[in-house]
Amino acid sequence: MMHTADMMRAFAPYRGDAILVPGRSGRYWINLSDNQPLDVELGDPAMGGHAGLGLGLALARPDKKVMLFDSEGDIQMSLGILATVAEQAPPNLYHFLIDNGIYATTGGQPVPNADKIQYDMIARGCGYPRTYAFSEIGDFERALPEIMGKPGPVFVVCKVVPEIENEPIFFHSRNHRNARGSPSQPLLELTRRVSRACDAYELRGKRLRGRRAAARQGTPIRNLELHFPQR
Repeated sequence: MMHTADMMRAFAPYRGDAILVPGRSGRYWINLSDNQPLDVELGDPAMGGHAGLGLGLALARPDKKVMLFDSEGDIQMSLGILATVAEQAPPNLYHFLIDNGIYATTGGQPVPNADKIQYDMIARGCGYPRTYAFSEIGDFERALPEIMGKPGPVFVVCKVVPEIENEPIFFHSRNHRNARGSPSQPLLELTRRVSRACDAYELRGKRLRGRRAAARQGTPIRNLELHFPQR
């Protein structure tokens, strides 16, 4: 299985003057790029939003190739975009999917069904005219001339070694505990604020339901008294 850094190094000579969205490979690409003004370095336009961003760029700039490095965690949140890309069929879009099988930025949680999903087959079923899947760097390097030498849209899956970028949130929460293992004051205060906000939200809901019931019964709202149990 290849590493993301090796994959990006193999790809770099084919970039040319294309617009490039590095996505979650940005930390590797930043030291490889020779045309940073054309790098669209939006680490996370919104979870699941990279493919839509790449499509928009390809349609807006048909005079330039657009190279998008997506991730499987993103694409699982917006699988429908594959059908939209295939329908629009921008010949200048080169859609790479970096599949590491985990949510690396939030602590390495496994992506659902990570070992069985064939994203290239999904893309082909959605209508991409060309799809590829690689797990070895040598195979990827040998195929790059063909991939980049023909018009898009093309979908290229690269199975890479998982590299966890951040500690899981659970471990971060342990830093908010005092020496005896009980929650610290800032964490307790945050919990209280969240609880008060939930209470206020529930109260508004009760008032709204009471007013709707009064309206159905023809009771003037101004004369309606609502009584709620004290917390």
